[in-house]
Amino acid sequence: MAKTADYRQIERTAARRRKRAHTVTYILLSLWALIVLFPFYWMLLTSVKSYGAYNSEYIPQFFTLSPTLQNYADAFLAVPLGRYLFNTFVFTVVTTALMMVVITLAAFAFARLQFRGKNLVFTLFLALMMIPNELVIITNFTTITNMNMRNSFLGLILPSVTSVFYIYLLKENFAQVPDSLYFAAKVDGTSDMKYLFKVMVPICRPTLITIAILKVIECWNSYVWPRLITDDERYFLVSNGIQEIRENGFGRENIPAMMAAVVVISLPLIVLFLIFREKIMAGVSRGGTKG
Repeated sequence: MAKTADYRQIERTAARRRKRAHTVTYILLSLWALIVLFPFYWMLLTSVKSYGAYNSEYIPQFFTLSPTLQNYADAFLAVPLGRYLFNTFVFTVVTTALMMVVITLAAFAFARLQFRGKNLVFTLFLALMMIPNELVIITNFTTITNMNMRNSFLGLILPSVTSVFYIYLLKENFAQVPDSLYFAAKVDGTSDMKYLFKVMVPICRPTLITIAILKVIECWNSYVWPRLITDDERYFLVSNGIQEIRENGFGRENIPAMMAAVVVISLPLIVLFLIFREKIMAGVSRGGTKG
C-alpha cells in the first residue's frame, strides 16, 4: 500500500509539472503569436482609418471607432491596381503550371530512369544552387534582352519555369516509392509516362501541392525580376504597383490608402495559406524524410 501511495504521489507530481510546462509553453507561444500577428493587425487597422483621423493622431491609436473603406477605393483609383492584380494572377498561374510540368518530368527522370551520366548531371544540377542569385539574374537579363522579350509576359515567365531545389525535393520524394511498383508496371506493359501520372503523381500529391503553393507565393511576391525586366505599366505586377504607389507621392502622403493596397495584395496569399496549411506542412515533412 505504501508503494502504491508513493507511485500515486509521483504521478501527481509529474502531472503537475507537465501542466506547468504546458502552461508556460502556451503563454510563450501566445506572446510570440501576438508579436508575429501585430504587423498584420496594424496594417489592417491603418487601412480602415480615414486620412484625416490618421494624420491627426499624435500618439498612434490601437483601434478606431469610425472605420472606413474609402482607402480601398482610393488605392484602386491612384494606380491601375486591378490590372496589376490580373497581371500577377496570369504570371503566377502560367509560371506555376509550366514549372510543375518541368520539375515533375525532371525529378522522375533522375529518380527512376537509368541513363548514362545521370549522377553526374544531377550533381551539376545541385551545384547550380551554389551560384548566387544575382549572377543568375544578370545572365537571365542579358538573355531576355538579347531575345527582345523585355516588357512581355514571356520574358517574365521563362526564367522562372524551373527550380533546382524543387527538382531535388521532388526527386527525393519520388525515390521513396518502392522500385517494385515500377518493375511490376513495366511487366504489365505500362509506359513510363503512364506510370508517372497514374502511380507516382497520386502517391506524391502532398509534396506536389506543397511545391505548387510555395511557387505561387514566390511568384506573387516577385519583385526584383519584374522590376528589372519591365518598365511598361501594362506588364507591372502587384510588387511594381506598390512601388508605383510609393514613388508617385500618393503612397507617402496617404498612408492609409497605401496600407489598403497592401492588404488587397496580401489577402490572397493569407487565404491560400490558411486553406492549405496542413498540406504544406505534410508535404514539406514528407519531402524531407527519406526511407
